[in-house]
Amino acid sequence: MVRPSGNGATFSVIGSDVTIKGNISASADLHVDGRIEGDIACSNLVQGEGSEVIGAITAESARLAGRVAGSITARELVVLKSAHIEGDVNYDALTIEQGAAVEGRFAPKKAATAPARQAPPAVVTTDKSKDGGDEPHLTLAG
Repeated sequence: MVRPSGNGATFSVIGSDVTIKGNISASADLHVDGRIEGDIACSNLVQGEGSEVIGAITAESARLAGRVAGSITARELVVLKSAHIEGDVNYDALTIEQGAAVEGRFAPKKAATAPARQAPPAVVTTDKSKDGGDEPHLTLAG
């Protein structure tokens, strides 16, 4: 479904009952509630909570709430608490809500394109301290 937005541009909606096998390239904004088995390239991506993308995502801005199994490259990236990402993430600006799950490496896009020294991977662990609390910690593996 393609709908006009307020400024005359269009956005496309992939409904929750839709599965697409193949790559998607859109100059319009894209809202995904269904399942995509392929790469997505678009201007702005909004992913619904129950949706799934199996493939790479490239977008100017992306707001992710579902499952992604693949790499993500976005200028502005928001990862909501319901999101589960399995893959490397390259970004210029990043927001992650507490509770989001990411299994992969984070790298600013500038660092990803420069032949600079690669940062060690980040590992999130839960500390079972003597007071019995579960407190997440960010540890750089090296």
